[in-house]
Amino acid sequence: MSNPVQNRYEFLFLFDCENGNPNGDPDAGNAPRIDPQDMHGLVSDVSVKRRIRNYVQLAGGNQMPNAIFIEHACNLNTKIARAHEATAGSMPEKKGANKQQVHAARDWMCQNFFDVRTFGAVMSTGANAGQVRGPVQIAFSRSVDPILPLDLSITRMAVAVDVKNAKSSAAFEADEAATPEDQLRTMGRKQMIPYGLYIGKGFISAHLAQQTGFNTDDLRMLFEAVLNMYEHDRSASKGTMTVRHPLFVFKHVGTDSDTTQRTRQAMLGCAPAQVLFEDIVKVEKNTSVPRSFADYNVTVDESRLPTGVELLKLPSDFSKLT
Repeated sequence: MSNPVQNRYEFLFLFDCENGNPNGDPDAGNAPRIDPQDMHGLVSDVSVKRRIRNYVQLAGGNQMPNAIFIEHACNLNTKIARAHEATAGSMPEKKGANKQQVHAARDWMCQNFFDVRTFGAVMSTGANAGQVRGPVQIAFSRSVDPILPLDLSITRMAVAVDVKNAKSSAAFEADEAATPEDQLRTMGRKQMIPYGLYIGKGFISAHLAQQTGFNTDDLRMLFEAVLNMYEHDRSASKGTMTVRHPLFVFKHVGTDSDTTQRTRQAMLGCAPAQVLFEDIVKVEKNTSVPRSFADYNVTVDESRLPTGVELLKLPSDFSKLT
């Protein structure tokens, strides 16, 4: 594997949802998440990271060193136990792993699981492999304009009910034959928005990358996953969701003529994140009621880039990530 990344990064990505539910809230009947104060749409960081994990799992075949720790419907303690077996030869005693065993298991998890060395993980359950603070953090995404949540009624043309004392498929068939047709249909509901354009923001710490081993190959995979995360996540409930190119990546490179000092500057960063997010890329609607990405203007003012920061536009600038 290549060396850990030496630069701090921030990145900004745009994605939209048409006639779908970008991120349902289970505490609100799975309605699209909103900020109730201004009705702007929200998409949680967990939702975005789930799609990134899913893409990496597909692209890498879920094979180490790019396996996924937090898979869908799995027991995390299974992989933690595997880490102890790989590093110590067996699971620790019931009294728990000692500090050396925990550190060894944690390092093994970072080396073999993409999402652990990228996002971090709490692995103190089960056999205990400690905790990892990941170098990549993603904020809640927020829509550019207010969204309109819709609660639509749909007709379900079949039912799924238990038949009392049924012990075979023949019993279900007999009950179905005796049931009036209109009772074999039911109503359902679908939550959606007509359209919403969202802005997502992410942060990459070079210092934390040194601790987990997050490297240039991981960085490229991360951005590849962000660009393609909805291409393999199609469903009726999601409508049409698309990450709009380009992905804007702010790379801190430093300014000092001394190589050692410039490396230090690149790791620490040369400008606050909010300056990069607020001053460089502007997204504004060009119509009163946006219903597509074409109803927005995206402008980039590179003249406002702070000294020591480069702007990369992916995928065209992938070669500049090294």
